[in-house]
Amino acid sequence: MLPHYENKIKEIRNTIISSLNDITNTSTLTLDAYRNRDYKKFDSIKEELLQLQVNANILDNEIIKTFALFGPEAQELRMLVSYLKMNNELVRIGVGVKKYAKRMQDHCRGESNLEALDSTIILLHKSTINALAYIAKCFERLDTCDVEDMYRKVMVEESQSDDLFDILEKDILKQITKGEDLSMEYVKVLGTLRKLERCCDRTVNVAKLMVYAENGGEIKIYE
Repeated sequence: MLPHYENKIKEIRNTIISSLNDITNTSTLTLDAYRNRDYKKFDSIKEELLQLQVNANILDNEIIKTFALFGPEAQELRMLVSYLKMNNELVRIGVGVKKYAKRMQDHCRGESNLEALDSTIILLHKSTINALAYIAKCFERLDTCDVEDMYRKVMVEESQSDDLFDILEKDILKQITKGEDLSMEYVKVLGTLRKLERCCDRTVNVAKLMVYAENGGEIKIYE
């Protein structure tokens, strides 16, 4: 590869790593905000994630510019396509975290009793954070990372996330039957937790794209 092309690829990877770290950090802050019912921290999370979308637009343009200027070979082309799609998935995860933070702030201030759900909600948070951390760590040492192993670890977290959401769904339905006055509020809580569960689903798409970039084959993220 040409030196300038290698530098562009390095810049693109560093931007993706930065996005991964930002989303992981804000996801962790969201968990802390929920644990401590810290409403001001929820506000700061929403502000921090706004920059993610700005950076993502810049990155998309850089990737397209690299396509245009260097006419990469098949292997490099596959890598750039996966990065372009990966950037889109990361934006969606960031938007999901932002929406979750906004809605959970309202729920914490509302009348619904979330304390009974705390332990499961916290574990659901951790599944997404762990999955993002596995991806970020792999990206930071891409030359030596076993992407297949990383993918398996992310899949374990996603599977746990699905199981935890099922538990929350059952527990919330019990809460609805106990208090009809708050039934709509609990339905909204369930919808908010679905946002968090969906964020973990999307980490699997990012992991699949990393495997595709490394090993080729077919992109299968719409399953």
